Amino acid sequence: MTADPFGSAAGLRDRLAVVPRVAAALAAGRPVVALESTLISHGLPYPANLEVARASEAAVRTAGAEPATVAVHDGRLLVGLDEAALEALATAPAGSVRKVARPTLAAGLAAGGWAATTVSATMIAAHAVGIEVFATGGIGGVHRGAFDGPRPSIDVSADLAELARTPVAVVCAGPKAILDIPRTLEYLETHGVPVVTVGQDRLPGFYSRDSGCPSPSWVPDEEALVRVVRTQLDLGLGAGLLVCTPVPEEAALPRAEIDGTIERALAEAEAARVAGPALTPWLLGRISELTGGASVRANTALIVHDAVVAGRLAVALAVART
Repeated sequence: MTADPFGSAAGLRDRLAVVPRVAAALAAGRPVVALESTLISHGLPYPANLEVARASEAAVRTAGAEPATVAVHDGRLLVGLDEAALEALATAPAGSVRKVARPTLAAGLAAGGWAATTVSATMIAAHAVGIEVFATGGIGGVHRGAFDGPRPSIDVSADLAELARTPVAVVCAGPKAILDIPRTLEYLETHGVPVVTVGQDRLPGFYSRDSGCPSPSWVPDEEALVRVVRTQLDLGLGAGLLVCTPVPEEAALPRAEIDGTIERALAEAEAARVAGPALTPWLLGRISELTGGASVRANTALIVHDAVVAGRLAVALAVART
């Protein structure tokens, strides 16, 4: 018997509520893709947040898989949301929806009401029910100046530690561009997390197609990707895998332009002393203002594209396992 990665299996599973359509797909061995809910409550403004949530689910279905958006509500970890739940998250008053990661999941469950799941919390839910593929926009990582900035700290997202301990393939457009990308890659390598880029040897830059960093590894196409992901998950090493696919070309922003915008937003955040969990949503909002909404359009395009790739990956994995 394989050891349960969460210690008390009953404690976690007693908190899970899997919607019937997702439960049926899992029971039948059909492909399922997990989706996070933080982008709905904290990532994009209304109505763009609801539109991209619907579009992401539709993209997964078009690829032949079942979408399972994850969130917390009234002490339960929901795997799969209906239309009413998506709308409730999208229209909730500012500040009324918690954002939960592994360190805050218990508090979010205990508090009642709505909470949106980040990458780490979504991975926990996905793995607990047997979902192998998860699509998101961009992962968290090592923040710029975390170790040597004006106020040094070990400011590293829980997303990275989760990738090192939970065997789920996470499809994204790279680490968020506001982060220290080289140090994020170093952290992932140190903790044994494979990073694979599809179709190019450069790591995507979230808003742009090139982060300026070479990818630790890359595959020419999705067929090769399936072989790598299947092997990683079958090895039983415990770690997940980060799959990076660049933002669609028509929505991509020039790297030099977005880098300058990010530097300005970071300087403004430092002057305003914005830090901690509030930093990322503040920066994303300010970058949207500075780019006249172009960053939101890129963000929306890459989220939906990641869902398409994740859907096709989940389908191919399911076929390979039959």
